[in-house]
Amino acid sequence: MTKLWTKNFTIITMGTVVSMLGNAVAGFAIGLMVLDYTESTLLYAIFMICYSLPRVILPLLAGPYLDRFSRKKTIYLLDFFSAALYAVIAMMLFFDLFNYIFFLALSMIVGSVDSVYSVAYESLYPTLISKGNFGKAYAISSLIYPIANTIMVPIAGICYNTVGLIPLFIFNSISFLIAAIVETRINADETHIINQKAEKFSAARFKNDLKDGVNYLRAEPGLMAICAYFFVTMMAGGAEGALVLPFFKSEAGDAVTSIFPGLFDMLGLNNAVGRGVAVYTVIMSISTFGRLVGGALHYKIRLQPEWKFAIAVTVYTSICFLDGSYLFLPVELMMLMKFITGFLAVNSFNIRISSTQNYVPNEKRGRFNGISQMIMTAGTIIGQLMAGAFGEITSPRLIIVISLAINLVAVFGIMVANGRHVKRIYNNEV
Repeated sequence: MTKLWTKNFTIITMGTVVSMLGNAVAGFAIGLMVLDYTESTLLYAIFMICYSLPRVILPLLAGPYLDRFSRKKTIYLLDFFSAALYAVIAMMLFFDLFNYIFFLALSMIVGSVDSVYSVAYESLYPTLISKGNFGKAYAISSLIYPIANTIMVPIAGICYNTVGLIPLFIFNSISFLIAAIVETRINADETHIINQKAEKFSAARFKNDLKDGVNYLRAEPGLMAICAYFFVTMMAGGAEGALVLPFFKSEAGDAVTSIFPGLFDMLGLNNAVGRGVAVYTVIMSISTFGRLVGGALHYKIRLQPEWKFAIAVTVYTSICFLDGSYLFLPVELMMLMKFITGFLAVNSFNIRISSTQNYVPNEKRGRFNGISQMIMTAGTIIGQLMAGAFGEITSPRLIIVISLAINLVAVFGIMVANGRHVKRIYNNEV
């Protein structure tokens, strides 16, 4: 096996760590800022939708471009742009120039940058991994975000309560600037540019490239099955994500029980008010810890290629049962089940992403990643909207159970039913 920590891989990992530290702060700070200034959950929801909308369309449009031009340059130029953008936000706050409409536009810009960056990053990253190290590389990648969240969100919370939001945005701007400078040092062999330069890029060429990307996916039943399944999964995840916090903030969440008498008293949660939110925070932290453990284990242990499809199906099935049932249990069992879910989720991610990125040819990777991201984002938004609508008329727990039941059907109706094709992708040495 070749060396994993090459110069290029070290640089992209360093750049990702720095930018993710900034992203963890930004996600927290922007949400708080909008809620502070609007004092409206509706306006906050509109803000979040404006952020998500570009992530439905732009990945699809970015794919053909990223298969013909430098993915490395796209990444560091977008990070330079992000640094400038967050500096502008800090200045606006300093001069008290907040305007809700302006920040709706700003959220769409941030969402647009993030969506294109994600496609560029996912398409470049595999080319920086040495042969035989895909599994370890994506295990490292899966660790960065939860670690960044674990470190930065508490720090951001303290800063928010002491020095305000402006230093958070300044920190975010500096982190993106450092990441961009580091990423310029990547010496990537972007062979896809050479392979795609036979014909001058134009609107007609762009249209043909887009069509070619769609046709490529349609011609690959294994990739089609994976994308279809993860559309359903993200829809279920979107529904769960939209309803879990409201559940814990409601009377149902306040009524969560404990196996051990006096646990809530010991933790200072003897008053029902705020108990649900506190329990939610703890449970989500436990889930993040599970992701950390899962990622670390995935880095240390190499999965046998012939087992990966079976492991993936087992993981998908287990998550459906765990996420569909934990809200009915005492808090201690909730914690255990969310730890297991976090542990399993990272393995699900690693198997899918390492296998598909290894399977898809480099010259088509941008288009595939663009289409797959569009599909998964669309699933998330649909799930959120449906959960929001039905959450007004029935129990959040019931909606989550139904969405996970649909997900379970998709495990067997899509993944297992197309197992022969999916195994060609999953059961490979990466």
